[in-house]
Amino acid sequence: MAGPPVICLIGKLLCHFHGVCCTLDCMTSQWDCVIVGGGAAGLSAALVLGRARRRTLVVDAHRQSNLAAHGIGGLLGNDRTPPRRFYEQCRAELGRYPSVELRSGEVVDARGDLSLVLADGAAERGRTVLLAMGMDYDVPKIPGIDELWGNSVFHCPFCHGWEARDQPLAVVGNDERAVHSALLLRNWSDDVIVLSDGPPGFSAEDRDRLQIAHIPVDDRRISRLTSAGGDLTGIEFADGSHVQRSGAMVPAILRQRSTLASTLGVATTAGPLAADAVVSDEMHRTSMPGVFAAGDVTARMPQVAAAVAEGSAAARSILQALLAGDPH
Repeated sequence: MAGPPVICLIGKLLCHFHGVCCTLDCMTSQWDCVIVGGGAAGLSAALVLGRARRRTLVVDAHRQSNLAAHGIGGLLGNDRTPPRRFYEQCRAELGRYPSVELRSGEVVDARGDLSLVLADGAAERGRTVLLAMGMDYDVPKIPGIDELWGNSVFHCPFCHGWEARDQPLAVVGNDERAVHSALLLRNWSDDVIVLSDGPPGFSAEDRDRLQIAHIPVDDRRISRLTSAGGDLTGIEFADGSHVQRSGAMVPAILRQRSTLASTLGVATTAGPLAADAVVSDEMHRTSMPGVFAAGDVTARMPQVAAAVAEGSAAARSILQALLAGDPH
């Protein structure tokens, strides 16, 4: 039987020594890494892998959870940059690296060999997969909240506290988390109240902490949030009364926005921030060999700056796994 064509052997040698996949017809279409999600974590990982000359596919459904915000707070070099502009800049940077392909689409299914099926029917297989598709925020079902979410109504004071500084603020909640949030929010404003939306479940110690910090608790039932020009103006209660507020911090639970993690057999867990966060170790490895995770999907710290750092760290772990041989 005749041996493989010389050009094929040359192609394999080039790929071996240079660490990149060639575009010769003899090579397979397998990617070194398929990144699911084009948010801060996914794009950060793609940048590291692209610069390492690893053949990387980013599948971006364009559903980043912070798109509603006016700007990204606390991201060095991009503080207060509108999210859409930030992601456009990131994608433009990745366009410099021929080993990275950005593709709009959604992964809807997966197979045991790390083949991912897109909504358009295309199937892409990676030696590794990075889950970076973000999570959805499950916020209280209060009338008027949707149009204010991500700006004057928020869940993270580090992201929005500066914009809400020195304004009358409210914290919605009736548990220990609300107490912690209210005490934290005092860093940005001296006028903070807790709206428990019914009888609060605070311990005596929690009540003492709030009293010492001069944070009152209002247990009237909330009817709706009022606004003008896209900004919160206050909270209306079921009895018809109203309290003026310019910003509100509300509890938000992260939830998986797709079934991909469970389809891949990746372990998830419930915690204080998420109902089903992907479990990963310090190397960003999940319970499934070859599958890594970074960003909001792990619910460690749902902030853009943290997601950028996690994506970069996950990419380094992926590169080490690839260099060590078959990551499976």
